[in-house]
Amino acid sequence: MAGHKIYSMKFSGVYPHYVAKAERKNRTQEEVDEIITWLTNYSTEDLHKQIDNGVTMEEFFDQAPKMNPNRREVKGVICGVRVEDIKEPLMQEIRYMDKMIDELAKGKKMEKILR
Repeated sequence: MAGHKIYSMKFSGVYPHYVAKAERKNRTQEEVDEIITWLTNYSTEDLHKQIDNGVTMEEFFDQAPKMNPNRREVKGVICGVRVEDIKEPLMQEIRYMDKMIDELAKGKKMEKILR
């Protein structure tokens, strides 16, 4: 999956879709931010700076202060693939985030999402 087109997409182009997905299910942007900051260890302020700076998905994850080690507890299927079985590290990080946002939109409690 090296060079997959999602890697060069702007994070600022993906983020609003996460927020919209959550808001359609009566969840909030703050909850989306909480998930992303938990996963990446960006502060909320730094998360929004990355959005404003127009970084790519690859840059967003490469520049993350430290990925949360508990992200490995995220299991399940997203886009027809089990996240724990994804071999490409960057794609797996992206899919962890996708899966957690999906769980939020499905009504899962934050304490369960943030393992």
